[in-house]
Amino acid sequence: MVLASLYFLFRRKVIPFLKSLKGKEQSSFKYDKISLRHFDFQELERATKNFSQDCLLGSGAFGNVYKGTFDLEGTLAIKRAHSESFSTVEEFRNEVRLLSAVKHKNLIGLVGYCEEPERGGAKILVYEYVPNGSLLEYIMGNRMSLTWKQRVNIANGAARGIAYLHEGVKPSIIHRDIKPSNILLGEGFEAKVSDFGLVKSGPTGDQSHVSSQIKGTPGYLDPAYCSSFHLTKFSDVYSFGIILLQLVSARPVVDSTEKQSIQHIIDWARPSLEKGSVEGIMDANLLCQSEACNMEVMLKMGQLALRCVVEEPKQRPTMTQVCQELEQALYSADSFNNKQSSKEFFTPTGSSQPSTNSESQGSVDLYDCSQSFVSINGVGFQKFHVDIDSLSFKSTDLRCLENNSISIDMDRI
Repeated sequence: MVLASLYFLFRRKVIPFLKSLKGKEQSSFKYDKISLRHFDFQELERATKNFSQDCLLGSGAFGNVYKGTFDLEGTLAIKRAHSESFSTVEEFRNEVRLLSAVKHKNLIGLVGYCEEPERGGAKILVYEYVPNGSLLEYIMGNRMSLTWKQRVNIANGAARGIAYLHEGVKPSIIHRDIKPSNILLGEGFEAKVSDFGLVKSGPTGDQSHVSSQIKGTPGYLDPAYCSSFHLTKFSDVYSFGIILLQLVSARPVVDSTEKQSIQHIIDWARPSLEKGSVEGIMDANLLCQSEACNMEVMLKMGQLALRCVVEEPKQRPTMTQVCQELEQALYSADSFNNKQSSKEFFTPTGSSQPSTNSESQGSVDLYDCSQSFVSINGVGFQKFHVDIDSLSFKSTDLRCLENNSISIDMDRI
């Protein structure tokens, strides 16, 4: 009887309990109400031609991103993490849980995942495909130059995505790696914040910060975070402020030439912006486009950037406030353009209709390259075309002047 009782107890109670412990780790993830598709590793191999270089979109410290083509889903981005990118399986699963719960048009969308221990511990995330690459490619001149309005819209979209992480979810989420390569551009050049490998939950309750090891990208790291190990939402604000400066200037975050030591973009841009001038730091490509550049909006964006990078984190604006200021700048510019639709800041010489905007006297808010002969504050300038074989400029400020063939018509100068 005793043996029978022990056998019954062991079979009915102990064995199911042990099985539940064994399967707990596997089942906890699968049944967590995650509405994502689980991709088979072989399916991803086929979609990326066995993760070939031809399908490689980019690579970084976290892993490689491949372009994958599927019969039903079409084109998707497949991010295969390096083996050391996640210290534990649970860390990978936490990111999947986070991304599955966070939905916003300015955040990259997670479509599915792949976790197969038998494939060398494969940990793969499958995202929506974004066709226009990262903001970094445009800032560094590897792609076409963005117009001033595209730059402001990209800044506003990225700010909205980050603000959603800070204010739209509970507990709040701190990205920790805001930089141009992590801002992707969609089909309509809408910004989508990506790469959530370093995200961390923000402070809760009456906490002012969370203590954290320093992680991020040099040049974009908040000095206050680096010195105190105190991570706050304002650390993301600091990084975003640098991106604003880069959108205005198309300059690397740090620059080093033979004649000067390494200089951070903040130190380089601050003197001009504090004087209320943006011309000296602005990307010269903005002056060589058919669409007129709104200098006032560029100045506002640069000055907003300086407020984002002030030394004391609590004196920085929130990302919601950043969004509001960028939207206001765009609204003001659109309202101004509508009122001035029948007027021009740059008028052809000899025009019988003088400018009626008294505020434009002594200053120029818009640069327009469309006229062949223009007048600025009463001074006439004749535009001319230059053709010189193999003209090339080392200065990024003059790259908009590069051309394969240039000729000079001296009679028109």
